[in-house]
Amino acid sequence: MFYEIRRYQAQPGRREEWVRYMEQVVVPFQASLGMDVTGSFVDEQDEDGYVWMRRFEDETQREALYAAVYDHDRWKNEIGPAVYGLLIPEKTVVTRVVPTPASPLQ
Repeated sequence: MFYEIRRYQAQPGRREEWVRYMEQVVVPFQASLGMDVTGSFVDEQDEDGYVWMRRFEDETQREALYAAVYDHDRWKNEIGPAVYGLLIPEKTVVTRVVPTPASPLQ
């Protein structure tokens, strides 16, 4: 099992709009297809920074969920374009992490 920590940079001054879109559209859409979103955060030190986490059982599940979400017509035609309009895509950082044996996030 592993987590994916995704750090985004919202377009300047648009983080509140981004958080609303994530919470009202992106997360419910992805969850409806089986994605396990485990956390959503605003960066206290960067007014346009946003971080969220997703959990995967293994690489096979991650690949299947990526396909379900990112190959979906709704993502391609509606959600994806909105996401790319609210974020600065080239500033996205994705980190995969595995919990340590004593981590509560097992």
